[in-house]
Amino acid sequence: MDLNLHSPERRLIELQIEHADLDALVDITSHAVPIDELTLRRLKKRRLLLRDQIAQLAVSLDPPEPA
Repeated sequence: MDLNLHSPERRLIELQIEHADLDALVDITSHAVPIDELTLRRLKKRRLLLRDQIAQLAVSLDPPEPA
């Protein structure tokens, strides 16, 4: 698999890494005292957006097989 700088496969990996980083940050932020609700909401919203982008890109890279 050719993973050049602009390939969809590379973009997918970058999104997955960013999602994992945000997931860890959400965990850290949710256990902080006092909890910053606004920051936590923004992080969770960004994480959901990334999850949707990952799903769309994954489907476009591996389309379902015809029945």
